[in-house]
Amino acid sequence: MLTCTALGRNAAGQAVPKIEAPLVDKLVIRVVVDGAHDIFIPEQKIPGVGVQPTRLQAGGKYRRTLQSEWGLALHLISDKGSERKQFLLDYAYTPDVLNNNIELMGVDLGAIDAMILSHGHLDHWGGLFGFLEANRAKMKADLPFYLGGEDAFCRRVARMPDGSFSPFGTLSRKDLEAAKLKVVESEAPVIIGGHAFTTGIVPRKSIERVLPNSLVEFGIKDGAGCNTTRYGDHHFTEAELSGQPQPDQHLHEHGTCFNVKGRGLVVITSCGHGGIINTVRRAKEITGIDKVYALMGGFHLAPAPPDYLAKVMAELKALDIEHIFPMHCSGSNFVDLAKKEMPGALVLCTTGSQFTFAA
Repeated sequence: MLTCTALGRNAAGQAVPKIEAPLVDKLVIRVVVDGAHDIFIPEQKIPGVGVQPTRLQAGGKYRRTLQSEWGLALHLISDKGSERKQFLLDYAYTPDVLNNNIELMGVDLGAIDAMILSHGHLDHWGGLFGFLEANRAKMKADLPFYLGGEDAFCRRVARMPDGSFSPFGTLSRKDLEAAKLKVVESEAPVIIGGHAFTTGIVPRKSIERVLPNSLVEFGIKDGAGCNTTRYGDHHFTEAELSGQPQPDQHLHEHGTCFNVKGRGLVVITSCGHGGIINTVRRAKEITGIDKVYALMGGFHLAPAPPDYLAKVMAELKALDIEHIFPMHCSGSNFVDLAKKEMPGALVLCTTGSQFTFAA
C-alpha cells in the first residue's frame, strides 16, 4: 500500500496530504450495475471519449439480459505502457444481479488486481459476499480490498414511516477476512496498483451538505459495527456514542480517481454523500492537478430541493469539467437541470455502458 507521500498546506494554512498521482495512458470504465438498462440511449459522440453502445444481451446468450437494480458496480481497466490493471469498485445491492452481469459482460475475474468499496451503504456492497462465494476461487489469492476507514463497518438503519428503525446492513470485517481479502483501511489518500488513487477523507468545505439518507449507529454490538477509537482525529459527541441512530455523515466515504495522460483527472464519486464539489476539490488539492476531465458516479442529488440543486450546479459549472456522467443516486432532477445548464458536458449512462478515456 502506498499512502500520501507528503504534507502540504492549503491557502488557510491547513495540512493537506499530497500524492504523486500515477499517470495512465488509457482508462476503460464499464458500468456493471446501475439503476436502469436502456438500449435506446441515442448514440453519443463525445470528444476524447469512446462510447460502446449498451446491448440488450451479451455473450451470445440471447435468452438472458443484463439486469439493473438500485445500486452501483463498476469495472475499471487501466493501461500504463504495457502494464494493465483491473479493479472492481462497489458491488450492487444483490449478488444475483451482480453475478449475472459480471458473467454476461465477460469480466475476467482472474485479472482483477484490487477491490474497492466507496462507503458502507448496502446498495454498494450488498452483492459482495454472494459474489465472493461464487467467484473467490477464480481470483488472485492475495487480493487487497480498499475502503476509506472504519465508518464502512458501522451498523446502518433506515427510518420507517411509523418512526421505527429497520436494519440497512452491517458490513462484516470477519467475513472479508474469511474470504481471504487483505483489508486496507485508510483515511489518507492511497495509490492502488500503481494506477489509481483514492481521495481519502473528503473535507466538507463547500456549500454542500449531506442530504438525508440512512442513519448510523456507532460502536460495536454483538461483535459487529465500527470501532470509534479508529477514527483519526474525529471527536464523537455524547449522542453519537449513545448507540442510538444518528444522521449518517459517511465520515470515511472516499472517491476513486485516475490521472489520464493528455486529459487530466477522472473522478468517481460512487455516491458522493460528502458532496461532489468537495470530492473534486479534494482530488485536485492532494494531487496538485487542476484539470478534471470527467466526473462520474452517483452524486446523491436525487433528494435535493431545487434551490440547493441550483447552487450545486453553479459550483459544478465553475469547475470547468469537460464531461459529467451521472449514475445511480444522481437523480432525474440533476439530469434535467444539467441538460439545460451543461448540455455539452452531460453524458447519459446505463447498466452496460462502457467509456474509454485515452490521450
